[in-house]
Amino acid sequence: MTITSTPAYVSATKDRTWFITGASTGFGRVLAEEVLKAGGKVVATARNRDKVADLEARYPHTAKAFALDVIDAGQVDSAVTQAFAQFGRVDVLVNNAGYGLAGAIEEVSEAEYMPMFETNVFGLLRVTRAFLPHLRKQRSGHILNLSSIGGVVASPGMGYYNATKFAVEGISEALAAEVAPLGIRVTIIEPGPFRTDFLGRSGVVAKTRIADYDGTAGNMRKYFAENDGKQKGDPVRAVHAMMQVVESPNPPLRLLLGASALQRLRSKLANWEKEIAAWEQVTVSADFPEGE
Repeated sequence: MTITSTPAYVSATKDRTWFITGASTGFGRVLAEEVLKAGGKVVATARNRDKVADLEARYPHTAKAFALDVIDAGQVDSAVTQAFAQFGRVDVLVNNAGYGLAGAIEEVSEAEYMPMFETNVFGLLRVTRAFLPHLRKQRSGHILNLSSIGGVVASPGMGYYNATKFAVEGISEALAAEVAPLGIRVTIIEPGPFRTDFLGRSGVVAKTRIADYDGTAGNMRKYFAENDGKQKGDPVRAVHAMMQVVESPNPPLRLLLGASALQRLRSKLANWEKEIAAWEQVTVSADFPEGE
């Protein structure tokens, strides 16, 4: 499916209300702006409301800005309640809040990786669970969960981040099957490298460094330092693709974004197929023989 220069989804967007977490920067910010430009309604949330307040000031009738730290259950419940009170319904939930962490498995401390799990995984669960009763009542809605190509292909130096996004993939795949009969759709967004602040302000690097990992996980530290602002992915095109998915009558469960993500996944699948074939006899021999 191609994206045209005059997107067909724009007119339909006007009839939808979006709730976006982590809307102060990155994909969340760009998505909020593009939906509002298209005439849609947006509840833009961020830990610091001041960073999204300008959206409400510019679009007083179609935008609301709320403070929301997804690790705070009380704030989650309050923001969701206020969103439905303001607009009556929410059509699209975008679980965008999250960040990355570079470092080898041995290098990253629990104090460094646990806050990321709280945001990337448990925060997403808190927000989603708060929304589900409303979406079930509506018998409609679309949940976009921001994963990553790192949610399907792991890299040395990103193991903990990979783990959070692999979790998002599993949660989302199960959820999609559970809510499909209720008229609710789920799409997992899997971007490759995009020119957001993921490698800059939003990226965290482990404080501990072990020289033995310089040739593996250490390369990810270099990548963070040297590639911020050089990524090939265009955030505006990416969020237009997300908007197009929401308006599709047959949206995908997963949406890869960027040529790099596509190449990485195809490479993994090809290697996996070879490994499966090489070990197939060992695999099937683990069952009881026929008749036993």
